[in-house]
Amino acid sequence: MHRPAPAPKPAEPDLGHHGDVELAPGLVDLAVNVQRHPMPAWLREPIVASLEALTAYPDPAPARAAVAARHRRPVDEVLLTAGAAEAFVLLAQALRAARRPVVVHPQFTEPEAALRAAGHRVERVLLPAESGFRLDPGRVPADADLVFVGNPTNPTSVLHPAGVLAGLARPGRVLVVDEAFADSTIRADADADAGTGAGGGAGAAGDVAEPESLAARRDLPGLVVVRSLTKTWGLAGLRIGYLLAPAELVERLAAVQPLWAVSTPALAAAAACATPAAVEAERRIAARLAARRAYLVRRLGELPLVRVAGTPASAFVLVHLPGAARVRLALRDRGFAVRRGDTFPGLGPDWLRLAVRDTATTDLFVAALAGILEA
Repeated sequence: MHRPAPAPKPAEPDLGHHGDVELAPGLVDLAVNVQRHPMPAWLREPIVASLEALTAYPDPAPARAAVAARHRRPVDEVLLTAGAAEAFVLLAQALRAARRPVVVHPQFTEPEAALRAAGHRVERVLLPAESGFRLDPGRVPADADLVFVGNPTNPTSVLHPAGVLAGLARPGRVLVVDEAFADSTIRADADADAGTGAGGGAGAAGDVAEPESLAARRDLPGLVVVRSLTKTWGLAGLRIGYLLAPAELVERLAAVQPLWAVSTPALAAAAACATPAAVEAERRIAARLAARRAYLVRRLGELPLVRVAGTPASAFVLVHLPGAARVRLALRDRGFAVRRGDTFPGLGPDWLRLAVRDTATTDLFVAALAGILEA
């Protein structure tokens, strides 16, 4: 008697796939989460001026001090990196002795990719869609000694409560919280004020910005907060980010970082983006983004079969749509690039991630998507 052949294992998600792969000339970009607005003079001018100093090796000290001051931390608790992606590589390399590294998914794939490249055996904790992809601390193994989680999480746009994340920290564990999009968040009850279109509005008040960030927490053992400056300020090509961690851990990470890893123009950008004026501008952008996000969610709610996951809190939304893989190709034919979801562990071919854009672009996109669904 012949035994039936075992069912084929589902294909592993492509951890190296990113939104920029979706782009092509002539397509409206809803696939990449980088904000698109004119660079302000206070940012452009220091970057341009830094080009006159390219004969000298980069000096990270001024930018490091500026970032430390922004987050009210000692300078030795700050490490500047070539984007958040380099921070994940440094963590994977420096913490090779980790016995049970865990990545909470769905989330940005670079942490797991960096861990695997460094030889780690990675364990995944998959948050279910039925819960709105909310973090359940009970799913994280108690003996996990290296844990990665995003907040707000890419691609789900879920903002986890700071208290829940803080509860994951413990002696003997390194807890890495990816806050690449934290500067895009404001307190939920400020969204209505953001919708007024006022230049300052709720987003300008210090008590509503980055409501669940752990960047200023120095009391949690083993906490590493990773930040990016490439999203809000449209600096993906410049590669600038940083991490905040206990001084002894920063020292370990710096020991495996290449010399002069962050360029002089990137350091100039880091210093400029840490000023009070820059932080105030971030809050205004977050308020405007909240209004645009609410409009996108409302318009998507008018379409049959389209379901927005959870309560989006960042510069993108995740949607479930039966046949999304085919819809994505049809959208390309109509001039729109969106991010496929099946390359994120825990998702599948019926998920798409959409970047939040201005309301006019949203209207054009929704009209195109409605036409495809009707057809």
